Amino acid sequence: MTEKKAKKKLGLSTTIFLSLIVGALVGVAIHYWMPASYFKDTILVEGIFYVVGQGFIRLMQMLVVPLVFCSLVCGSMAIGDTKSLGKVGIKTIGFYIATTALAVIIALTTASVINPGIGLDMDAIQVAEVSNSASSTSIVDTLLNIIPKNPIGAMANGDMLPIIVFALFVGVMLAKLGSKADVVATFFSQFNDVMMEMTMAVMKLAPIGVFCLISRTFATVGFAAFKPMIKYMGSVTLALIIQCFIIYQILLFIFTRLNPVKFVRKFAPVMGFAFSTATSNATIPMSIDTLNKKMGVSKQISSFTIPLGATINMDGTSIMQGVAVVFIAQAFGIELTMGNLATVVLTATIASIGTAGVPSVGLVTLAMVLTSVGLPTEGIALIMGIDRILDMLRTAVNITGDAVCTTIVCHQEGALDREVFNRE
Repeated sequence: MTEKKAKKKLGLSTTIFLSLIVGALVGVAIHYWMPASYFKDTILVEGIFYVVGQGFIRLMQMLVVPLVFCSLVCGSMAIGDTKSLGKVGIKTIGFYIATTALAVIIALTTASVINPGIGLDMDAIQVAEVSNSASSTSIVDTLLNIIPKNPIGAMANGDMLPIIVFALFVGVMLAKLGSKADVVATFFSQFNDVMMEMTMAVMKLAPIGVFCLISRTFATVGFAAFKPMIKYMGSVTLALIIQCFIIYQILLFIFTRLNPVKFVRKFAPVMGFAFSTATSNATIPMSIDTLNKKMGVSKQISSFTIPLGATINMDGTSIMQGVAVVFIAQAFGIELTMGNLATVVLTATIASIGTAGVPSVGLVTLAMVLTSVGLPTEGIALIMGIDRILDMLRTAVNITGDAVCTTIVCHQEGALDREVFNRE
């Protein structure tokens, strides 16, 4: 059944990618070869394309608050359970959070050097009520604002940082109460399942939404939109490569003195499987088995760290969000302050805890990250189609980070069989 679902998701990815290509071609054709007319400008571009495309964006925005809240409550409940595992839990969570924050910094730095959004004029396709300037809130105010005065009010207003903090607090308390709060914990777990099903249902409409969003974009700006999209894709890919093959492998060597090349070679089949399915959850059994049989990692440790990583360790997703923030800010001509960048690092790192290990959910939480610094969520339209390709790449990075962390923790706990690792 899992294999069938994976194939279905891959089929959806292919369909969305084709929608991107066809939408771009249709948009270019409309821009260059269809003369200005009431039908073109009012009915087609600003009518059908706009309504359907923005309708899809609103469906995604509709899911942000309940999805993130429930996912974070469930994720923090899992973190609360790790207290019983003592040092293993602390080391694992610390590694995941540290590498995620580092991943966002690498993404922001890479994007700032490449400048993927420079050269794309979004003025023509901005819609009413789009913010023209990013929030200039200081770091001190940002830290104070993450504590909600009224959690319900924060949810109603879509203030994501207070929502995240409150969700984490609820989850930790539920874990602490244990069996006393089984009913509430079950409610959040089941409601989280409902939100995930809703997300998957909305993503089934993605091919239509992507087609209309991209067609409208290219119909308005023509080929001017193409170069920045390639630069965006290159920025994300470069940051992913740095994280996967440089940062992770340096950490592996420093903490274990194991051969990084041998690690990558042995773990490559799992990375390939993650790439093809674009879901961290589907790789959990294969990761545990490979780490045990080829790396000498104890299943007692990997059976905890790998599933936890699929829940809270989303470095690849955080990299996409970091690059996307810079790309969209540059595309809309918005200057990001140091406070904004600090907010992005904080928000993307915390949000990774609640990002489920299934395709496309990163785009939903991207809307949250954009909102946290006052950037227009309409910018998601440009990257949505390309994101389907990058989704597969970043999933491979996510599960590699899980495996590196597991190997390091296992080594430090004296449960790593080096003979198995070195065996050809």
